[in-house]
Amino acid sequence: MPRESSDASSDWSHRQSALSRWDNEGGAGPEGPATDSALDTRRMTVPELTNAELVTLRIRVIALENLMISLLATASNDQLRLAREMADYISPRPGFTQHPLTIHAAAHMVDLVERAHHFRDPES
Repeated sequence: MPRESSDASSDWSHRQSALSRWDNEGGAGPEGPATDSALDTRRMTVPELTNAELVTLRIRVIALENLMISLLATASNDQLRLAREMADYISPRPGFTQHPLTIHAAAHMVDLVERAHHFRDPES
């Protein structure tokens, strides 16, 4: 539900702050990226996922994608535009190394928006 007294510049600042944390996913929080001294110096070993866990994750991702498509189908044009802008934002910027997973994630975001158009009301 949109905020009635929303300040566009404040919204933009909050969006940029949230998106900038994606650049530093390993420990970024509301106050910015965590420093090495704030992190536990002992590294935990992460066990490999079992086949059953991978299947469960795949099912959950499919369910979440379908939920996102249903939500995007009822989204406003501004919200759809914002979703596309976010995909553009996480795409590699000039001077940065293009990582295949980042490129694929951005393309997948746009694909979800486009797939939602099949379920949109033709009058919207």
